[in-house]
Amino acid sequence: MTWEAGADLLVVGTGVAGLTAALRAREAGLRVLVVSKDSVSAGNTGWAQGGIAVVRPDELDPGDSLHKHVEDTLTAGVGLCAPEAVREILADGAEAIGRLRAAGAEFDRAGSDAVGGALARTREGGHQAFRVIHAGGDATGAEVQRALVAAVRGGGIPVLEEHCVVELLRGEGGAIAGALAMDSRSRPGVLHAPAVLLATGGLGQLYAATTNPEVSTADGVALALRAGAGVADLEFVQFHPTVLYAAGEARGRRPLVTEAVRGEGAVLLDVRGDRVMDGVHPLGDLAPRDVVSAAITRRAAETGAEHVFLDATGIPGFAERFPTVHASCREAGIDPSSEPIPVASAAHYSCGGVVSDVDGRTAVTGLYAAGEVACTGLHGANRLASNSLLEGLVVGGRAASAVAKDLGRGLLTRSSVGEVEPPAFAVVERDLLQRTMSRHAGIGRSEDGMAEASAVLDRNSVVRPLRTRQAVEDASLTLTAQALLAAARLREESRGCHRRTDFPETDDLRWRRSAVLRLDASGWLFHAGTGIARTAA
Repeated sequence: MTWEAGADLLVVGTGVAGLTAALRAREAGLRVLVVSKDSVSAGNTGWAQGGIAVVRPDELDPGDSLHKHVEDTLTAGVGLCAPEAVREILADGAEAIGRLRAAGAEFDRAGSDAVGGALARTREGGHQAFRVIHAGGDATGAEVQRALVAAVRGGGIPVLEEHCVVELLRGEGGAIAGALAMDSRSRPGVLHAPAVLLATGGLGQLYAATTNPEVSTADGVALALRAGAGVADLEFVQFHPTVLYAAGEARGRRPLVTEAVRGEGAVLLDVRGDRVMDGVHPLGDLAPRDVVSAAITRRAAETGAEHVFLDATGIPGFAERFPTVHASCREAGIDPSSEPIPVASAAHYSCGGVVSDVDGRTAVTGLYAAGEVACTGLHGANRLASNSLLEGLVVGGRAASAVAKDLGRGLLTRSSVGEVEPPAFAVVERDLLQRTMSRHAGIGRSEDGMAEASAVLDRNSVVRPLRTRQAVEDASLTLTAQALLAAARLREESRGCHRRTDFPETDDLRWRRSAVLRLDASGWLFHAGTGIARTAA
């Protein structure tokens, strides 16, 4: 090893969950070290447009309540949410927003009073009420990220930018002892810590087209699996219904057209001008995302088109209300005030992840998870719009408090680690992996297609030492792709954002439960209750 560092808590990731945890841990008196494989501002949080779903703290709004927010979340999750986890996380939302505003975040206000008025609230798909607060019109994530980065820097919390975590290190009894990492020059080093929080975000780079940035390579899922933790609900990948479509540019990160545009009155039309959501769902264009994405995919196939249209021409002041979307449209040569926006679906959010409780604790002593990488039971089979930033704020803060409590109770130990060499794992060339997953593990899936995908990944995998960031990311994508395929093949039904063409019905008798996958010492993926699912390498 060429370098080393130490802390009480090592936070991996600099999005809403990671930075919230770092700030709360510092308040608790812990030595905190944050690691980002890119800049501190990189990641998925800054791209979030819609907002944060949260009920007014006084619950005096006659049109909304915590009960209704819980009800909407459970409905969207199609039977797989953990009701108590949902209630706990959502109940903490108002306090979490208060802390964020105290850290400097500014949200849009209602009416003409830009200083002292109530926060402006909009409605998104699956919500009964106007409860989604936002910033900069459609730049909520950017404002959240700005405020948290400023608070972390202002608080003197050390952040190792351009440092990539390669592997979690375990000490006596299998407890976490820190992590093997590499710096921007690929030099290996050891980060000593009795507690590690994974806040690494999502897995959108499994697919050819995604709303996620280039850093969303499923690192946390792979790290947790190899450390002995379980993952659940990986089959539930939410495809955002409306990303900006541009012919010949269907790969890479695609500009998002926030769901709030439909919340303000925009409607989906097919290429013939017919309404896409008529007769599909009682909420019409504001149906849950899994329903809208499936409807768009189905209508595009029926019309022989690669996209549908989002008609927002009836929204007054579109450029002011949605400046980010407007800029993306204008860059593509589209004027959303006078012509419909061509849209298609793209991989957007992982509803599953590392199994953890509402305090971020996993089954591995010293390992915690928060944000999109975690599976707390909040999202179930389909995330309710704008619940993700809320979860990052709440569970990130709770995880930091849990670490402080566990350290104080002597539940976490500091273990020394000897000389560590970069491990070697199976890697599949990224372009092939993305094309394979997009073809066989997208919105419509079947056993034949997913079996072919697994076979393609197996045939083309090469074991390589993880000596570069790209190798680490590709190994993470390879392992996570196989885990996702294993979970999706196990679930022989359609539910939420998991749609099987060979099992189109929902089977509550067999599958109203989550499937947990783990790795054993020989590298096999197991499903708790049914045994071996498939090999991982």
